[in-house]
Amino acid sequence: MSLEKPPRQRYATDESVDYDAIEELLGEHVLGRETHTDTEAFVIRPDEVQDVLFALRDEAGFDHLSLLVPQEYEDRYESIYYLTKYDDRTQEVGIVVPTAKDDPVSQTAEPVYRTADWHEREAFDLVGIEYEGHPDPRRILLPETWQGHPLALDYDQDRPQIVTLAEHENPIADDHYDEDTDTMFLNIGPHHPATHGVLHLKTVLDGEQVVDVDPDVGYLHRCEEQMAQNGTYRHQIMPYPDRWDYSSQPTNEYAYARTIEDMADIEVPEYAQILRTMSAEFGRMMGHFLALGTFCLDIYGDFTAIFMYAIRDREKVQDILEDLTGQRMMLNYFRVGGVVWDVPEPREEFFEKIRDFLDELPVATQEYHDLITSNEIFQKRTVDTGVLDRETAKQYGVTGPVARGSGIDYDLRRDDPYGYYPELDWNVVTEEAGDNYSRLLVRMREVEESARIIEQCVDLLESWPEDDRQVQANVPRTLRPDPDAEIYRAVEGAKGEVGIYMRSDGTDKPARFKIRSPCFHNLHALPEMAEGEYVADLVASLGSLDIILGEVDR
Repeated sequence: MSLEKPPRQRYATDESVDYDAIEELLGEHVLGRETHTDTEAFVIRPDEVQDVLFALRDEAGFDHLSLLVPQEYEDRYESIYYLTKYDDRTQEVGIVVPTAKDDPVSQTAEPVYRTADWHEREAFDLVGIEYEGHPDPRRILLPETWQGHPLALDYDQDRPQIVTLAEHENPIADDHYDEDTDTMFLNIGPHHPATHGVLHLKTVLDGEQVVDVDPDVGYLHRCEEQMAQNGTYRHQIMPYPDRWDYSSQPTNEYAYARTIEDMADIEVPEYAQILRTMSAEFGRMMGHFLALGTFCLDIYGDFTAIFMYAIRDREKVQDILEDLTGQRMMLNYFRVGGVVWDVPEPREEFFEKIRDFLDELPVATQEYHDLITSNEIFQKRTVDTGVLDRETAKQYGVTGPVARGSGIDYDLRRDDPYGYYPELDWNVVTEEAGDNYSRLLVRMREVEESARIIEQCVDLLESWPEDDRQVQANVPRTLRPDPDAEIYRAVEGAKGEVGIYMRSDGTDKPARFKIRSPCFHNLHALPEMAEGEYVADLVASLGSLDIILGEVDR
């Protein structure tokens, strides 16, 4: 008997996924095959979801459920599971699960991918598809008493709905003590100084230790997907992404730009790619500085010097982006096919301002390390608290600094290259411990890597021949992708994988627009990090996730 492992079946060629091999793996489960713009998809029965997904995860290595897209057609409902691999992001496959109009029930995927829990709750909430066997089939973004499903075709958008406090689960119910179990129910939020945005944590405590925590989201839900479906591809959708993660806007704009350009086969000029890459890294810096300052605010519980230092450096970045875009909050710098304009004149003055900032940054980062990472009190509060191990993080679809803080070497800028990143010299930052300290350390080191990228971009922009400074491609006035064209594309945002699914019906507006929010997935993992910890560590763990509720709720 040999102790050597048998050779694993290959499901990928040297350049792409071997879809024929996957079809053979799935065998009789496959009812049909579809070609999407970015990947192949297989149609399966609604009662065989788990068999198919277990096979793809365990046999073919698709360990990352990136997105679930629910939607309704005239003759059916449909759930699309987009799968990929943490080890190889370029390998993607879609699983399409149609269900009947009069019986929209599909088997839950939650036992295969834990992240399917929140995905499927949202799918029921907004579209109306039910998932048989789901462990917690509640609405997630709308109140339990909401009538209808806003993204269903027969939903009456003009019908007023008033959800009174008496009819809705009361989020400000009194905290109480349970004499039967010696536990205490404690509300944190919806508006609490230790939470960023409007978030309600329903916690069960045993003394000071967390027995259970249930994040209650949806207080900022603004139907961004539905608004995007009412906007034209070329002009009217691009302003929306700034509103999702309003702390690091350009990366969100990049997600939409990349998706529509791949769908409409638009090639962006090289010079515009450099401008995009530079602005995206400034956006990442803004997000990380805010995360650093507010995390320390959570830990120290006051407006400390660290918070003010972080806001100071974020302001410097914001000044640069204001010079570049003309806006301070909602930048709206990207356009389909490029960017709105070149760097401001005089160019030398603008580049000098960036170089001054980059020259001062090493001193600033050393200050942070002296004040934070080298601080014994801070280490005692963050080292070995809020631990999220690698495999659990994958189960929840965690990405960005939260994943890299758990040792997952996954970064779309390198693993699914776009923009000018492949031409530049920089590193993906990872830490192995998976605790609150690691996530902070990843963000601080990523600021330094962003500075390296920006410096190289500035060198290129300064030396670029004047005649070749093309900031936009020649884009048709009206974009009408082919009917039934479908695509899912993502970029590396400050919080992780920001993705967008779109389906075209041949008009100038998407028939379906679905947003993949990294904060939504990262927040879902909070109970895994907090259970068994102290209440103070729960607050620290929440801060270390760096969530923006506008992006969680969309």
